[in-house]
Order: sequence, then C-alpha cells, then structure tokens
Amino acid sequence: MGTTVEILAPTRLLNRALSMTENLFRTWEGVLSRFRPDSELQQLNRQAGRDVPVSDLLWTVAYRARDAAQATEGWFDFTLGHRLQAMGYNESWSRLEKESPDSVLLPPLINRGWERVQMDPVHRTIRVPVGVQLDFGGIAKGMAVDKAVEVLSQEGITPVLVNAGGDLAVAGVPSSGAWPVAVGEEMNPVVALHYGALATSGTSRRRWRRAGVTYHHLLDPRTGYPSRTHVVRATVWAPTATQADVLAKVALLQGWRAGAAFLETRGSIGELEHEDGRIQVIGRWPERSRP
Repeated sequence: MGTTVEILAPTRLLNRALSMTENLFRTWEGVLSRFRPDSELQQLNRQAGRDVPVSDLLWTVAYRARDAAQATEGWFDFTLGHRLQAMGYNESWSRLEKESPDSVLLPPLINRGWERVQMDPVHRTIRVPVGVQLDFGGIAKGMAVDKAVEVLSQEGITPVLVNAGGDLAVAGVPSSGAWPVAVGEEMNPVVALHYGALATSGTSRRRWRRAGVTYHHLLDPRTGYPSRTHVVRATVWAPTATQADVLAKVALLQGWRAGAAFLETRGSIGELEHEDGRIQVIGRWPERSRP
C-alpha cells in the first residue's frame, strides 16, 4: 500500500501477529492497489462504463467509500484517481519519480463523480463512470488496519496496535494503562490512547514536482487540484481507523475554520496544524503529556 506497517504486540505473540498482518495487507493490496496493473481495482477501472462483477472485499470497500462520500457531501471523493495519475502519482510512492521536466495535461474533472458510480447489490457489480478511476487510498488503508486489529484480537493477540502510515488502531491496553501516541512532530504532546483509532492526513510528505510545479496527493474535489488551504496536517481520533481517516482528510481539505467546524459538528476530537505552526485542538485529547 505504499507505506510502512508497524505492529506492537506481546513478544511471545509477535511473530504470529506479523505473519497474519502481512498476509492480510498483501491480500488487500492485491485487490485494491491503484499501482498494480493486475489488481482487481485496476481491472475494474479499465472496464469503465461496464457492469463488472467484483469480489466481496472490493464491494465492501467501495460501499464504505460511497457512504463516506455521501456523509461528507462529496468532500471525500474516491473518483479522482485519473487526476492523480495524470499529475504523475502513477506508481507506488517508493518508486515515484519525485522530479520531472514533463508538463502535466490533466483530464477533465467530473464533478461529484462518486454519485455516478453504479453499484448493483443483487448481482454485486460496479460500473465506473467513463473518464474516471476509482482510488480508495486512505479509506482502504484505514479499513485494513481495522480488520487487522479485529483479526488479531479474535485470535487472542492482545494488547495490539497496528499502524499503517499514520492510520492506527488498538485493541486492549499495555501494562502501562494506555498507548502513548505522538501527535504531530517529535516532542509534541502525546495522546494516551485507551481504545479506538487515530489517523493523520498531511500535505508535507507526499509531494513531487512536474515541470517546476509542486503537487501533493490530497486533492480538493471541487477543483481536482491539490488542496491549497493553509492546513498542513489534520489528526483525528475516532472509534475506527476508517472513520478517523475520512474525518482527518475532510478536515484538512476544508481548511482552518471550516475544517474545525466540520469536526466540532460531529463531536470529533482532533487537531489541525496551520502552515505557520499554529495548532488548533478540537475537543480534548485524553491525558496529554510530554514524552
């Protein structure tokens, strides 16, 4: 999934936890990766305009993504893969050419393309609109984290924490009584996490250049271009990593004031970081302390 996956578990159970989690993520990547031409997702994208039968996993992720798009009135949009690919984000981040003299010719933006994705629950088929590509990105990563924690805890592997590139969830607590999770940069206060999940969306890391123009991977669904708000990071707590990932992304895309209002109206706990270094906390982090 183009990221590092970390697992914290009791030493005697760690090898088993690593094996199970790696197998799960490999399976999910094989189905959902936008960077693997043989993935089920890319096979679906190549058949845009047709009703395509899909696996239970792809159906479930697509269904959750559409629910998230509806719940956020399109701020979460999973139909922008064609725009990201045209901007140069067309392979896994570790292999992406970060600087290129090639100019970018962007395909048309289909506004609210997610509303045009047709899903037939009887026949389990999905029809992708012509001219777009589905890209589940962070929500698939969050769902994989949630599933890994669920599977591990069902197998008696607790306490456990699974972190995939900033989307993390826990089951059980260590002997210290909580998981101390750093929020933001080093030496920032930490959150004492007892249950649930944290997710972070940010614009400072996945950046690349084409013909002198800098791009990043978080696209504003209204314009189809990288977000230009002054928020560079959003971190959100939620009961699941899936929810936290969507909330963090939308809050960042909406910006400093609207993003905070978005989280407040949902009773969310979160933190927005302004490009000038200011931090805005929404709600109250549990037991903040300094590492």
